[in-house]
Amino acid sequence: MNYALVFRPEVREELNEAYSWYESQQPGLGDEFLDTIAINQYSGIIMEELLALKSLLLQGDIPEALLIIEELEEMSRDDKINNIRSYAKILLLHLIKQQAENRTTRSWDVSIRNSAREIQEKNKRHKAGGYYLNAEELREVLSAAYPMAADKASLEVAEGRYETAELENMVNREEILNRALALISPEV
Repeated sequence: MNYALVFRPEVREELNEAYSWYESQQPGLGDEFLDTIAINQYSGIIMEELLALKSLLLQGDIPEALLIIEELEEMSRDDKINNIRSYAKILLLHLIKQQAENRTTRSWDVSIRNSAREIQEKNKRHKAGGYYLNAEELREVLSAAYPMAADKASLEVAEGRYETAELENMVNREEILNRALALISPEV
């Protein structure tokens, strides 16, 4: 079962206004607002899936119930990846700033350390053991998050003096991705 939440035009307009207001308060806050909306939407979908699963099990329809379980597993993995990507943006943002400005601050160091810890924690399979994403998959997540982190870094490096493309020419993307991967990779 695939669900899609469709907003009426007036709701979409209100969300856009709220997003703009949050962004005007602090860059990135609008994205956090939209993430919260998405999380609440996701919770509703999970509840619907669980109710459908219960119904199928009570009817004895095991094959259909197993299909829902597979979908729930996929949704859970997607949620893990989205969580990891969110922390990866923060991690990469600060690594980019460090390299671009050739300096660090305690705040940046703490953000890097905490983001790495959160990614490691989100990636652990607590009951089954092991990890959701291997090093190659983590690298893919970092690569996907990098452009967003670079956009945000362009607003912060040298007080927003550089466009994203200029900033990307100032730093070594591969070096930053490798450093990030070293910080978050599962210990072997």
